[in-house]
Amino acid sequence: MTLPDAFSQAARALREADSVLIGVHVDPDGDAVGSALGLMLVLESAGIDSAPVLPTNDPLPSTYAFLPGADRFILAQDAAVPDVFVALDSPDPRRLVLAEPLARAARTLIMIDHHPDATPGDAIAVLNPEAAATGCLVWELAHHLGVVPDSRTATCLYAALLTDTGRFSYSNTSAKTLRVAAEMVAAGAVPNDIYSAIYENRSAGAQALLSRALGRITFANGGLVAYSWVRDADFVETGARPAEAENLIDHVRALGGVEAVFLVKVNGDGKSRVSLRAKDSADVGSAARELGGGGHRAAAGVTLPGGLDDALAAVLPLLPGGRD
Repeated sequence: MTLPDAFSQAARALREADSVLIGVHVDPDGDAVGSALGLMLVLESAGIDSAPVLPTNDPLPSTYAFLPGADRFILAQDAAVPDVFVALDSPDPRRLVLAEPLARAARTLIMIDHHPDATPGDAIAVLNPEAAATGCLVWELAHHLGVVPDSRTATCLYAALLTDTGRFSYSNTSAKTLRVAAEMVAAGAVPNDIYSAIYENRSAGAQALLSRALGRITFANGGLVAYSWVRDADFVETGARPAEAENLIDHVRALGGVEAVFLVKVNGDGKSRVSLRAKDSADVGSAARELGGGGHRAAAGVTLPGGLDDALAAVLPLLPGGRD
């Protein structure tokens, strides 16, 4: 199926739906949250009722509470099986966690995603690995639904694009990416306000957490890789909110002379969340997929059993210099 055909099928299914739920992946980032809220507002403009559903019982990351409609997320346990379930930025339905049963029981499942490892199954698959963010695909879907995005929609989808391009610094920032961003600004998104709300509204605790992460930077694999880590105790001791750890990896990535970096968030439940970023030609997506995670060449992630030492033993051999 071609991408235009997929957009057409998705638009048709949404127009015919009596109920729509919009799901996002576990630990939702800016692209997931912004895309979900943007799609909800697009559907609202088209006269289609919908609701975004959380993947777990954890609250929405506070970083994105400023986005229009952020208070309209619901818990999976409070939702009925919909006619149409839209999985956004989730290459594998298992990443929907508590919302996965709703997705599988829906009459129609639509997957809108830009990950290269997406597994759509029987879903209507609106997939484009060349899209800089899932928010770009939602922006395009709006036009297939005959909707002219308003400023609220543009704000949500600009946030999605801003965060998934690393503030327009990653290799997925192309001329097309910037043209789409310009369209969003023309529709009413205010870049300075959105940037400030996401990146310049940190608590003192978040800055203390950043200090700890920077102080722990360690080089490995002959200097080709750098990593750092944070633990649950760091959040308690600094007062940082869990959502404020999302962009710590970008500060590690700022190091020169390395080809890949990663940050390990060691949870108290015996698991570690590893966020990876590549520089230049390195491919961290393949490393994440080999360990059961996913993502892109330049940005990926995986959750592993065990603590810091276990994560290091699993990840380092798969990164540049690790098999030399």
